[in-house]
Amino acid sequence: MSKDAEGAKRKEGAGNGGPRWVDVAEGQDGQRVDNFLLGRLKGVPKTRIYRMLRKGEVRVNGKRCRPSARLRVGDRVRIPPVTEREAPPAARVPEGVRKAVIEAILFEDAELAVLNKPPGLAVHAGSGTPFGIVEALVAARPEVEWGLAHRLDRGTSGVLVVGKNGKATRRLQAAFRENRAKKAYLALLVGGVVEGEHVEEAPLRRGPERGGQRPMIVDTETGRRAATRFLVLRAFPGYTLVRAEPETGRTHQIRAHARHWGHPIAGDPLYGDREANRALKELGLESIFLHSAELELPHPVTGETQHFRAPLPAPLKALLDRLSG
Repeated sequence: MSKDAEGAKRKEGAGNGGPRWVDVAEGQDGQRVDNFLLGRLKGVPKTRIYRMLRKGEVRVNGKRCRPSARLRVGDRVRIPPVTEREAPPAARVPEGVRKAVIEAILFEDAELAVLNKPPGLAVHAGSGTPFGIVEALVAARPEVEWGLAHRLDRGTSGVLVVGKNGKATRRLQAAFRENRAKKAYLALLVGGVVEGEHVEEAPLRRGPERGGQRPMIVDTETGRRAATRFLVLRAFPGYTLVRAEPETGRTHQIRAHARHWGHPIAGDPLYGDREANRALKELGLESIFLHSAELELPHPVTGETQHFRAPLPAPLKALLDRLSG
């Protein structure tokens, strides 16, 4: 065998049980080593990946590296032989879900896609959740390197941004993390609210576990700063439709602030009013009435400000019609 052929076989890697060498592509520039490995070795437990890093089995350009080390275009990553568990096949995402997710795309270019997320569908797989938006996108178009730029709760509908390559995803995530993304939600609150604007500024932190979750609670001593602006849009008998603009990005911020204000969001299973939720379910509300209506953020490549809007899902529009009738 010639040296060139031998080198090519060696580079391809693990077909003969040996290590493989992977060249870092442009879309992976700046990615952490651990995230690079987690993305490539989807069937390998995280504990195994971090053990490989600790023991020096993973090398970048022939040298040991920390999990947090950043990769650069052209770097060569040595990945040791490792057994991958069988990844869940794309076929496990029902065809109807794949189609619904693709049809939910509002905007798309080479770097990102913006969807009008349906209520009741998780953004990604997790404990007890076999698939979500990302898995559906991968199943429908596996050639794209899909990545979540941010998250919406399972019951929340509306604008959701996903990157289409590693670099775009990281830049989009940074925009959200650095509060350069401006968000506006529509929410139906329980109770009558005085017309006008209300700003709820109350520090939040994780509270004790309840029903398998740890809800956010207001804590003026140890909580992190959180502020939400509410603007009344329309009054209904016993309910109020508002526009909610989070000035900070804490977990469950709008939901926790609405509860603290004394007007929880309709249909909220964690922070809501049980009696009101039962009455709303009889009117057809199957999820929380919280909709990501507008989003403004810089494009990950051009930096140009982009503005996206998502219409209310049909079930939420139908509920408003019933309340107004």
